[in-house]
Amino acid sequence: MPAQITGLYRYPVKGLSPEELPEVALGLGQTFPADRRYAIENGPSGFDPKAPGWLPKVQFLMLMRNERLAELKTRFDDDSHRLTIRRDGEIVAQGDLETPEGRAAIEQFFTANFAEELKGPPKILSCAGHSFSDVARKVVSIINLASVAAVEGLVDWAVHPLRFRANMYVTGWPAWHEFDLLDRTLAIGDVRLKVVKRIKRCAAVNVDPDTALRDLEIPDTLQRRLGHADCGIYAEVIAPGTLRLGDEIAAEQPRLV
Repeated sequence: MPAQITGLYRYPVKGLSPEELPEVALGLGQTFPADRRYAIENGPSGFDPKAPGWLPKVQFLMLMRNERLAELKTRFDDDSHRLTIRRDGEIVAQGDLETPEGRAAIEQFFTANFAEELKGPPKILSCAGHSFSDVARKVVSIINLASVAAVEGLVDWAVHPLRFRANMYVTGWPAWHEFDLLDRTLAIGDVRLKVVKRIKRCAAVNVDPDTALRDLEIPDTLQRRLGHADCGIYAEVIAPGTLRLGDEIAAEQPRLV
């Protein structure tokens, strides 16, 4: 059975819920469109939209420390820039993230509902072309579902794949095979992705995306059982094109020097 794409996701606001996509048009050297386009600053971070630079996740509201974010189900509309936040199925906040009024509406919600977790006034941050990724380079994150199944065996518990907040989910690889692809190129139709880095997991993956409970110790278990806390890979887009659900993935052979 060839490896293939079984899930495509973006995360328009860092730390908030994923959005499933049927297909994704990738640009050269870019992330998924609108992936981590916005972040919620948790106290002054020094982010300058005129000269955007990478900042560590601790500067923002995020699941590693703020698991209650998983209670919120969000949707971002690209045309109107409107973020809608629901909790228990009810709309609790809405706002156009490209207007001061819209940002203020979202910021007021987090001020009122996350007061004990805030280090300062929450602020919606963004800058055209910038991604608030966990890593400084613009990448696509990939999770091998066989590796997720292996993690289940290690923790002896069902593990929701969305705990890993990846852009792309893959079947057809053996468990941990993705680590053997470092520096290799993945061919998916016209798209070429160069695998550049293993993903070291943080405590965010301990949070169940359905219940918002911090109920597992995945990184600690990986470290204890396997000698590392890695699950998944990052890849850079080196040839643009469109990814679709069901697309087959081939690992190109390394070129001989």
